[in-house]
Amino acid sequence: MISHAAFNASLNGLSAILLTGGYVAIRSGKRDVHKVFMISAFAASTLFLISYVTYHLRTGKVVLFQGQGWIRPFYFALLTSHTILAVVIVPLIVITLRRAWLERFDKHRLIARWTLPLWFYVSVTGVIVYFMVYQIYAPR
Repeated sequence: MISHAAFNASLNGLSAILLTGGYVAIRSGKRDVHKVFMISAFAASTLFLISYVTYHLRTGKVVLFQGQGWIRPFYFALLTSHTILAVVIVPLIVITLRRAWLERFDKHRLIARWTLPLWFYVSVTGVIVYFMVYQIYAPR
């Protein structure tokens, strides 16, 4: 059976894949395909956020990073940037999607140029943090 942490990492990974598909679609001029990818990425990210918050509120469980040496400051720098941007990205995503929904595509494009790479970064670093904490440097 898949662990809760692995499930959450999978949702982050799926979100990154869907974001990539959305980017490729819009660059190819396929607006309807782009829309499906981006709404799906939003759904995956929303499901991740609900799952993550619910799990931590219910269990209060925290797994500490076990890595030692040079990897430790690298991990904490990655985790810090991931956490800060995870908070920042939520309103950016909502604003970006709202502008598209209202068909304000000129304003949508302006903010999407920031939202997409930041959202992608948060999704990918979420997967990296999972692998570092639960796979590579897992508690013994």
